[in-house]
Amino acid sequence: MSTVTTTADGTRTDDRSRAAVRHVLARIGRYVFLCLVLAFFALPLLWLATAPFDDTPTIGTSLPDFTLDNFRALLDNPYALTSLVNSVWLAGGTALLVVTFAALAAYALSRVRVPGRDALLYGLLLLSSIVTGTATMVPLFELAVRANLIDSRLGVILILSGGLLPAAIFILKDFMDATPTSYEESARVFGASPLQIMRHIVVPIVRPGLATVGVWAVANVWGNFLVPFLLLGPDKRPAAVIMYTLYTEGGQADLRLLSTFSLLYSLPVALMFVFVSSRYGFRFHGGIKR
Repeated sequence: MSTVTTTADGTRTDDRSRAAVRHVLARIGRYVFLCLVLAFFALPLLWLATAPFDDTPTIGTSLPDFTLDNFRALLDNPYALTSLVNSVWLAGGTALLVVTFAALAAYALSRVRVPGRDALLYGLLLLSSIVTGTATMVPLFELAVRANLIDSRLGVILILSGGLLPAAIFILKDFMDATPTSYEESARVFGASPLQIMRHIVVPIVRPGLATVGVWAVANVWGNFLVPFLLLGPDKRPAAVIMYTLYTEGGQADLRLLSTFSLLYSLPVALMFVFVSSRYGFRFHGGIKR
């Protein structure tokens, strides 16, 4: 027979043992669940890291027969590397425009008391979310034709920037609102102009917010397919469009080229995220980093 002892406070030792066992089992269950979730997301990344170096890649993940022939075959594609450069131009140009104009607009909305300001901001955000780029593609295409912006990177940058600006302004306005106005008042006493205040005081404080909007804009443009596909010719199309051409004549995906190109396509955005995350950590509180 088992012996049950009672402690000074009246708690039985077997109850404590059962509670400890339940606690250990619950922790083991959490860890097993987290490992399964991690494996679910890690397997595609593992395939992406190994398939480009495999002589005969398949859908499954296995140790590759190491080779660099896939990269050599990709270099024979006249649009592969050019499309990556085009993606950099489109993403960088759009991010620059979005960050610049969103910062100016957010600063103005944060400092100037305009009747209906909040309603205007929420209205623009709501319309940009409901009326997507697909729904507005016909009038945008007609506008690009009349403005002679067909097969022009500038036209694509302007269209993508217009779609991202409402949300970017909404995000940056919170950062601007958290910026102390006492710094600006001190600079204004010494004769600083509004642009000088914006450049030397506001921008350094809200730099984490600008980085957030920049990364968000680059990620949106980097994966955009429809607008560049409709407005640009083959020699100016980005990697997101060229990726869909890496198929055999029978319509099947060429895994050798597709996996290699996917790796090169993913690296710039991943490196950018690692750099910005290491610089700012994405630990934000208003416009000031914690």
